[in-house]
Amino acid sequence: MCSYKNNASEIEGKRLIVTVVGEDKVGIIAGVAEILATHKVNILDISQTILQDFFTMIMIADISTSTINLLELQTLLKEKEKEIGVKIDVQNEDVFKYMHRI
Repeated sequence: MCSYKNNASEIEGKRLIVTVVGEDKVGIIAGVAEILATHKVNILDISQTILQDFFTMIMIADISTSTINLLELQTLLKEKEKEIGVKIDVQNEDVFKYMHRI
């Protein structure tokens, strides 16, 4: 029996921040989500908008049940970045928080 506990300390270090920026076109969300789903990375939250002609998206994802590690995921997303013509960054949530602290 598996029970989910909403305890931040239990998931700390297992969440990723994925950002995507580029010219708006069909298939951006699908392309990124397909890679994540294929490797069992769960999208916890997603926000996307169009700023003038630019697509912007940020995702919070859980890598705890993933079939690949962060470095492998970054490599796959860099390949997708080139394929669809956008900028994709993925980093551990802890690194993101540290870089953006005030």
